[in-house]
Amino acid sequence: MLHAHSFVPAREVEPKSIADSVVLTFEDRCQRQGMVHTVGGLDIVVELAEAPALAHGDAYRLEDGRLIEIVAEAEPLLEIKGRDPLHLMRLAWHLGDRHRETEIGPKWLRIRRDAAIAEVLKELGARVVAIEGPFQPEGGDHSHDAHGHDHGHHHGHGHKHGHRHEHDHGHDHAHHHHDHGPGAACGCGHDHEHGHQGKDGHHGHD
Repeated sequence: MLHAHSFVPAREVEPKSIADSVVLTFEDRCQRQGMVHTVGGLDIVVELAEAPALAHGDAYRLEDGRLIEIVAEAEPLLEIKGRDPLHLMRLAWHLGDRHRETEIGPKWLRIRRDAAIAEVLKELGARVVAIEGPFQPEGGDHSHDAHGHDHGHHHGHGHKHGHRHEHDHGHDHAHHHHDHGPGAACGCGHDHEHGHQGKDGHHGHD
């Protein structure tokens, strides 16, 4: 059985060392240990010291030195845009106030798909579109800071198996839809709704 006890951040991955790849959701990339099944059919036991989130392009390092590249799987998300930068900042504040894990882009925000939150955001003047794309919320990418190296500060992974393999490595091309799915379950432990209501952005805790 193959084992991985460390990872390599994307900026340090050498393409010639990549032996295989594994397609993982953000929640899966948060896990510290477990079994993963690669695109090429390898079963790998992952046992890492810490459990921050891995990012697209990072790689698990096997005991024999080979690398298994991590590919961010497309997930059901909401992409949120504001009228201007200030409006987008206000929308981000409302999401933070509701403890929503949020990915911040240059002109957009992304959260897990949730019909109720979508309606609240629309009432606040946001343009909300359902998409399929990779998810890397703020605070969830630790592989590119001082704790992301393969020298004792390791990231985690969980019990993942049998991912869809039709995703290629260019996951930033999100596919837009115009329907809003049901709310997604909590991933990585912090995406919780606290009962905030109101068309004017005021909220109360039930």
